[in-house]
Order: sequence, then structure tokens, then C-alpha cells
Amino acid sequence: MNAEPSQVLRTVAERLRQDYAQFPAHQSYDLYAADVQFEDPLNRFQGVQKYQKMIGFIDRWFIDPTLDLHELICHDPDQIQTHWTLSWVAPLPWKPGIAISGWTDYRLNAEGQICAHIDHWHCSRLDVLKQVLAPRR
Repeated sequence: MNAEPSQVLRTVAERLRQDYAQFPAHQSYDLYAADVQFEDPLNRFQGVQKYQKMIGFIDRWFIDPTLDLHELICHDPDQIQTHWTLSWVAPLPWKPGIAISGWTDYRLNAEGQICAHIDHWHCSRLDVLKQVLAPRR
């Protein structure tokens, strides 16, 4: 059994690394299939245009958003998993700092485009709300 990821998988993985490093700016939307399925604990939708709008919302409304990549694992033939922490300052008068750690499961279609982007959090939605309501230290 070949343990080396395919060239397509390696190329997508490297571009994802770059996207994480410059998030939310200059994202590689061409990596995504037009009908990509996105899911996280708050959202579920289909379509790369909706995905772009979600990233645009983060860029527009969140203060200093960063997406720190901790690990990226290629699972041949068509899966990538990343482990990350998303953090930002909420645009509220008390400027609460928010951090969500989790992982993403990506699946590629036969054309080598991301057809599924499923986010999982290590915390609950309530835990995130508690961060929003907490006074800044």
C-alpha cells in the first residue's frame, strides 16, 4: 500500500496551508467545487459563493481574525484533515476575545476540488457565547 499522498492531494494541502496563514485574506476559492458542502456547528449550506460570503463576513465584522494551523494530515485518496484555532476580537464595546479550536475534514471530488468542508469544534456553542459575554481581562 502506498503511504505517500497523491500529487493532487499534496498540492491542495499546500494551498490550504497558505490559506490558513493569510486567513481571511486571499483565500483560494478555486480549490472548492461550485457545489461544495459546508458545515460547522452554526451553519450548513452548499455552494462556493455562500462560502465566500461567510469568509467575507468574518473579514468585515471580526477584529483581527486569525486561523492558526496546528496540524494538517493527508488521508489518501481524497481526504485532508486540519487541526486549528480560530480567534478574533468581537466588535462589541467591551471587545471580548474569542477562540475556538477544532478540526476540519475536507473531501476532494474526482476533479481534485474540495467538495466537502466540515468543521468540528472542541467546545460547545454555549462555551463560545460565554466568551462573548465575559468581560475583557
